[in-house]
Amino acid sequence: LIDHSPSRYSRSPLLYSALHSISARTITMKQACAISLLLLSGASAFAPLANSNTNGRVAAPADVMQLASAADDKTEVREYFNTEGFNRWNKIYSESDEINSVQMDIRTGHDQTIQKILNWIVDDNDIAGKSVCDCGCGVGSLAIPLAQMGAKISASDISDSMANEAARRAEELGIDAEFYTSDLESVSGKYNTVTCVDVAIHYPSEKMAEMIGHLCDLAEDRVIISFAPKTWFYVFLKKVGEMFPGPSKTTRAYLHDEEFVVDTLKKAGFEVQRNDMTATNFYFSRLLEAKKTQ
Repeated sequence: LIDHSPSRYSRSPLLYSALHSISARTITMKQACAISLLLLSGASAFAPLANSNTNGRVAAPADVMQLASAADDKTEVREYFNTEGFNRWNKIYSESDEINSVQMDIRTGHDQTIQKILNWIVDDNDIAGKSVCDCGCGVGSLAIPLAQMGAKISASDISDSMANEAARRAEELGIDAEFYTSDLESVSGKYNTVTCVDVAIHYPSEKMAEMIGHLCDLAEDRVIISFAPKTWFYVFLKKVGEMFPGPSKTTRAYLHDEEFVVDTLKKAGFEVQRNDMTATNFYFSRLLEAKKTQ
Protein backbone atom coordinates (compact mmCIF):
# COMPACT_ATOMS: atom_id res chain seq x y z
CA LEU A 1 0.00 0.00 0.00
CA ILE A 2 2.29 2.95 -1.00
CA ASP A 3 4.20 5.18 -3.31
CA HIS A 4 6.19 8.03 -1.92
CA SER A 5 8.52 8.47 -4.84
CA PRO A 6 11.27 10.45 -3.05
CA SER A 7 12.11 7.58 -0.75
CA ARG A 8 10.64 4.21 0.17
CA TYR A 9 10.29 3.71 3.88
CA SER A 10 7.50 1.60 5.31
CA ARG A 11 6.11 -1.64 6.38
CA SER A 12 3.63 -4.39 5.84
CA PRO A 13 1.25 -3.97 2.95
CA LEU A 14 -2.00 -5.81 2.73
CA LEU A 15 -0.30 -8.99 1.56
CA TYR A 16 2.67 -9.09 3.88
CA SER A 17 1.71 -12.48 5.28
CA ALA A 18 1.91 -14.05 1.85
CA LEU A 19 5.21 -12.85 0.54
CA HIS A 20 7.60 -15.47 1.77
CA SER A 21 5.38 -18.24 0.40
CA ILE A 22 5.81 -17.13 -3.21
CA SER A 23 8.70 -17.86 -5.50
CA ALA A 24 10.11 -15.36 -7.98
CA ARG A 25 8.57 -16.64 -11.18
CA THR A 26 6.44 -15.22 -13.93
CA ILE A 27 2.71 -15.51 -13.32
CA THR A 28 -0.37 -14.24 -15.09
CA MET A 29 -2.65 -11.49 -13.76
CA LYS A 30 -5.38 -13.95 -12.79
CA GLN A 31 -2.88 -16.24 -11.09
CA ALA A 32 -1.40 -13.30 -9.23
CA CYS A 33 -4.75 -12.17 -7.89
CA ALA A 34 -5.70 -15.69 -6.85
CA ILE A 35 -2.38 -16.46 -5.19
CA SER A 36 -2.24 -13.13 -3.38
CA LEU A 37 -5.50 -13.48 -1.53
CA LEU A 38 -5.03 -17.20 -1.29
CA LEU A 39 -1.91 -16.45 0.71
CA LEU A 40 -3.74 -13.83 2.72
CA SER A 41 -5.36 -16.63 4.69
CA GLY A 42 -2.25 -17.25 6.77
CA ALA A 43 -2.08 -19.19 9.97
CA SER A 44 -1.91 -16.58 12.73
CA ALA A 45 -2.17 -12.86 13.27
CA PHE A 46 -2.76 -9.96 15.63
CA ALA A 47 -6.36 -10.83 16.33
CA PRO A 48 -7.36 -9.23 19.64
CA LEU A 49 -10.61 -10.49 21.10
CA ALA A 50 -13.74 -8.41 20.88
CA ASN A 51 -14.59 -9.14 24.51
CA SER A 52 -12.57 -11.14 27.00
CA ASN A 53 -15.29 -10.96 29.68
CA THR A 54 -16.97 -14.30 30.42
CA ASN A 55 -19.91 -12.52 32.11
CA GLY A 56 -19.33 -14.05 35.52
CA ARG A 57 -19.38 -17.67 34.39
CA VAL A 58 -16.49 -20.06 34.64
CA ALA A 59 -14.40 -19.86 31.48
CA ALA A 60 -14.95 -22.82 29.22
CA PRO A 61 -11.98 -24.42 27.45
CA ALA A 62 -12.93 -22.55 24.27
CA ASP A 63 -12.82 -19.23 26.15
CA VAL A 64 -9.40 -20.01 27.56
CA MET A 65 -8.10 -21.04 24.15
CA GLN A 66 -9.50 -17.86 22.61
CA LEU A 67 -7.85 -15.65 25.22
CA ALA A 68 -4.54 -17.46 24.79
CA SER A 69 -4.83 -17.19 21.02
CA ALA A 70 -5.35 -13.42 21.17
CA ALA A 71 -2.28 -12.95 23.35
CA ASP A 72 -0.20 -15.28 21.20
CA ASP A 73 -1.32 -13.55 17.99
CA LYS A 74 -0.22 -10.13 19.16
CA THR A 75 3.08 -11.55 20.37
CA GLU A 76 3.62 -13.28 17.04
CA VAL A 77 3.09 -10.07 15.08
CA ARG A 78 5.49 -8.17 17.32
CA GLU A 79 8.12 -10.91 17.09
CA TYR A 80 7.68 -11.36 13.34
CA PHE A 81 8.30 -7.69 12.62
CA ASN A 82 11.25 -7.64 14.98
CA THR A 83 12.99 -10.55 13.21
CA GLU A 84 12.23 -12.27 9.91
CA GLY A 85 9.45 -9.89 8.95
CA PHE A 86 11.61 -6.84 9.57
CA ASN A 87 14.40 -8.14 7.37
CA ARG A 88 11.98 -8.91 4.57
CA TRP A 89 9.90 -5.74 4.63
CA ASN A 90 12.79 -3.41 5.32
CA LYS A 91 14.27 -4.68 2.06
CA ILE A 92 11.00 -4.24 0.17
CA TYR A 93 10.55 -0.70 1.43
CA SER A 94 13.95 0.52 0.42
CA GLU A 95 15.87 0.90 -2.81
CA SER A 96 17.20 -2.65 -2.54
CA ASP A 97 17.42 -4.74 -5.72
CA GLU A 98 17.36 -7.96 -3.68
CA ILE A 99 13.66 -8.59 -4.20
CA ASN A 100 11.68 -10.77 -6.59
CA SER A 101 8.91 -9.75 -8.98
CA VAL A 102 6.15 -10.37 -6.45
CA GLN A 103 7.91 -8.24 -3.85
CA MET A 104 8.41 -5.51 -6.44
CA ASP A 105 4.68 -5.55 -7.19
CA ILE A 106 3.89 -5.14 -3.49
CA ARG A 107 6.42 -2.30 -3.24
CA THR A 108 4.73 -0.60 -6.18
CA GLY A 109 1.25 -0.93 -4.69
CA HIS A 110 2.33 0.30 -1.29
CA ASP A 111 4.19 3.20 -2.88
CA GLN A 112 1.06 4.18 -4.80
CA THR A 113 -1.02 4.38 -1.63
CA ILE A 114 1.53 6.58 0.14
CA GLN A 115 1.82 8.83 -2.88
CA LYS A 116 -1.95 9.32 -2.95
CA ILE A 117 -1.86 10.49 0.66
CA LEU A 118 1.01 12.85 -0.05
CA ASN A 119 -0.84 14.24 -3.06
CA TRP A 120 -3.86 15.01 -0.86
CA ILE A 121 -1.60 16.78 1.62
CA VAL A 122 0.06 18.80 -1.14
CA ASP A 123 -3.33 19.79 -2.57
CA ASP A 124 -4.47 21.06 0.85
CA ASN A 125 -1.18 22.90 1.44
CA ASP A 126 -1.81 23.09 5.19
CA ILE A 127 0.42 20.47 6.84
CA ALA A 128 3.37 22.70 7.81
CA GLY A 129 3.45 23.15 11.57
CA LYS A 130 0.56 20.73 12.13
CA SER A 131 0.85 17.68 14.38
CA VAL A 132 0.57 14.22 12.81
CA CYS A 133 0.27 10.90 14.61
CA ASP A 134 1.22 7.96 12.39
CA CYS A 135 0.03 4.70 13.97
CA GLY A 136 1.81 1.65 12.61
CA CYS A 137 4.53 3.75 10.98
CA GLY A 138 6.73 0.86 9.87
CA VAL A 139 10.09 2.19 8.72
CA GLY A 140 8.71 5.67 8.08
CA SER A 141 7.31 5.52 4.55
CA LEU A 142 4.65 8.12 5.28
CA ALA A 143 5.98 9.82 8.40
CA ILE A 144 9.32 10.84 6.87
CA PRO A 145 7.87 12.57 3.78
CA LEU A 146 5.30 14.35 5.97
CA ALA A 147 8.09 15.57 8.26
CA GLN A 148 9.89 16.84 5.17
CA MET A 149 6.75 18.86 4.40
CA GLY A 150 6.98 20.53 7.81
CA ALA A 151 4.62 18.39 9.87
CA LYS A 152 5.35 17.69 13.56
CA ILE A 153 5.57 13.90 13.57
CA SER A 154 4.82 11.46 16.38
CA ALA A 155 5.03 7.97 14.89
CA SER A 156 4.76 4.56 16.52
CA ASP A 157 4.97 0.89 15.62
CA ILE A 158 4.45 -2.33 17.56
CA SER A 159 7.90 -3.45 16.37
CA ASP A 160 11.07 -2.08 17.98
CA SER A 161 12.99 -2.92 14.82
CA MET A 162 10.59 -0.99 12.60
CA ALA A 163 10.44 2.09 14.82
CA ASN A 164 14.21 2.14 15.27
CA GLU A 165 14.80 1.83 11.54
CA ALA A 166 12.39 4.69 10.88
CA ALA A 167 14.26 6.83 13.42
CA ARG A 168 17.58 5.89 11.81
CA ARG A 169 16.37 6.86 8.34
CA ALA A 170 14.97 10.14 9.61
CA GLU A 171 18.21 10.99 11.39
CA GLU A 172 20.21 10.11 8.28
CA LEU A 173 18.16 12.68 6.36
CA GLY A 174 18.46 15.29 9.12
CA ILE A 175 14.74 15.10 9.91
CA ASP A 176 13.37 15.93 13.35
CA ALA A 177 10.59 13.44 14.14
CA GLU A 178 9.59 11.24 17.07
CA PHE A 179 9.53 7.47 16.55
CA TYR A 180 8.71 5.06 19.36
CA THR A 181 7.46 1.54 20.05
CA SER A 182 3.80 1.08 20.97
CA ASP A 183 0.73 -0.88 19.95
CA LEU A 184 -2.08 1.21 18.53
CA GLU A 185 -4.30 0.95 21.60
CA SER A 186 -1.65 2.50 23.83
CA VAL A 187 -1.08 5.62 21.71
CA SER A 188 -2.37 8.75 23.44
CA GLY A 189 -2.56 12.49 22.91
CA LYS A 190 -4.26 14.86 20.48
CA TYR A 191 -3.11 15.52 16.92
CA ASN A 192 -4.35 17.54 13.96
CA THR A 193 -4.08 14.50 11.69
CA VAL A 194 -3.98 10.79 12.52
CA THR A 195 -2.85 8.28 9.90
CA CYS A 196 -3.07 4.50 9.96
CA VAL A 197 -1.86 2.71 6.83
CA ASP A 198 -1.54 -1.08 6.45
CA VAL A 199 -2.61 -1.80 10.01
CA ALA A 200 -6.33 -2.65 9.81
CA ILE A 201 -5.46 -5.96 8.18
CA HIS A 202 -4.45 -7.19 11.66
CA TYR A 203 -7.88 -6.44 13.14
CA PRO A 204 -10.88 -8.77 12.94
CA SER A 205 -14.24 -7.18 12.20
CA GLU A 206 -15.35 -7.20 15.84
CA LYS A 207 -12.33 -5.08 16.81
CA MET A 208 -12.43 -2.69 13.87
CA ALA A 209 -14.97 -0.28 15.38
CA GLU A 210 -12.91 0.03 18.57
CA MET A 211 -9.75 0.60 16.57
CA ILE A 212 -11.35 3.30 14.39
CA GLY A 213 -12.90 4.92 17.46
CA HIS A 214 -9.49 5.18 19.11
CA LEU A 215 -7.98 6.78 16.01
CA CYS A 216 -10.81 9.32 15.98
CA ASP A 217 -10.28 10.07 19.68
CA LEU A 218 -6.68 10.98 18.86
CA ALA A 219 -7.60 13.24 15.93
CA GLU A 220 -8.66 16.86 16.19
CA ASP A 221 -9.21 17.45 12.47
CA ARG A 222 -8.62 14.46 10.21
CA VAL A 223 -8.15 10.68 10.05
CA ILE A 224 -6.53 8.90 7.10
CA ILE A 225 -6.92 5.13 7.11
CA SER A 226 -6.40 2.28 4.65
CA PHE A 227 -7.78 -1.25 4.77
CA ALA A 228 -8.27 -4.35 2.63
CA PRO A 229 -11.80 -3.99 1.20
CA LYS A 230 -14.32 -6.76 1.68
CA THR A 231 -15.79 -7.42 -1.76
CA TRP A 232 -17.29 -10.62 -3.15
CA PHE A 233 -14.23 -11.13 -5.32
CA TYR A 234 -11.66 -10.74 -2.56
CA VAL A 235 -13.76 -12.81 -0.17
CA PHE A 236 -13.96 -15.58 -2.75
CA LEU A 237 -10.21 -15.60 -3.29
CA LYS A 238 -9.63 -15.60 0.46
CA LYS A 239 -11.92 -18.63 0.80
CA VAL A 240 -9.91 -20.40 -1.86
CA GLY A 241 -6.77 -19.55 0.06
CA GLU A 242 -8.11 -21.21 3.20
CA MET A 243 -7.98 -24.50 1.32
CA PHE A 244 -4.18 -24.23 1.08
CA PRO A 245 -2.84 -23.45 4.56
CA GLY A 246 0.94 -23.46 3.77
CA PRO A 247 3.38 -23.85 6.64
CA SER A 248 5.25 -20.58 6.12
CA LYS A 249 2.35 -18.19 6.66
CA THR A 250 2.63 -16.00 9.71
CA THR A 251 -0.58 -14.03 10.20
CA ARG A 252 -4.27 -13.95 9.42
CA ALA A 253 -5.49 -11.18 7.17
CA TYR A 254 -8.84 -9.45 7.62
CA LEU A 255 -11.00 -7.82 4.96
CA HIS A 256 -13.32 -5.00 6.02
CA ASP A 257 -16.62 -3.76 4.66
CA GLU A 258 -16.22 -0.18 3.40
CA GLU A 259 -19.73 0.85 4.39
CA PHE A 260 -19.04 -0.31 7.95
CA VAL A 261 -15.80 1.68 8.12
CA VAL A 262 -17.49 4.82 6.75
CA ASP A 263 -20.42 4.47 9.20
CA THR A 264 -18.05 3.94 12.14
CA LEU A 265 -16.13 7.08 11.23
CA LYS A 266 -19.42 8.97 10.96
CA LYS A 267 -20.57 7.82 14.40
CA ALA A 268 -17.30 9.18 15.79
CA GLY A 269 -17.98 12.55 14.18
CA PHE A 270 -15.88 12.18 11.02
CA GLU A 271 -17.16 12.43 7.44
CA VAL A 272 -15.29 10.88 4.52
CA GLN A 273 -14.10 13.62 2.16
CA ARG A 274 -11.83 11.71 -0.21
CA ASN A 275 -11.28 8.06 -1.09
CA ASP A 276 -9.17 6.04 -3.48
CA MET A 277 -8.34 2.44 -4.30
CA THR A 278 -4.97 0.82 -5.01
CA ALA A 279 -4.99 -2.56 -6.72
CA THR A 280 -1.99 -4.28 -8.22
CA ASN A 281 -1.46 -7.99 -8.78
CA PHE A 282 -0.60 -8.61 -5.13
CA TYR A 283 -1.79 -5.52 -3.33
CA PHE A 284 -5.32 -4.28 -2.57
CA SER A 285 -6.08 -1.26 -0.39
CA ARG A 286 -8.98 1.16 0.07
CA LEU A 287 -7.86 4.58 1.27
CA LEU A 288 -10.17 7.01 3.11
CA GLU A 289 -9.70 10.54 4.40
CA ALA A 290 -12.30 11.62 6.96
CA LYS A 291 -12.59 15.10 8.51
CA LYS A 292 -14.19 16.03 11.79
CA THR A 293 -17.70 17.43 11.55
CA GLN A 294 -18.48 18.12 15.21
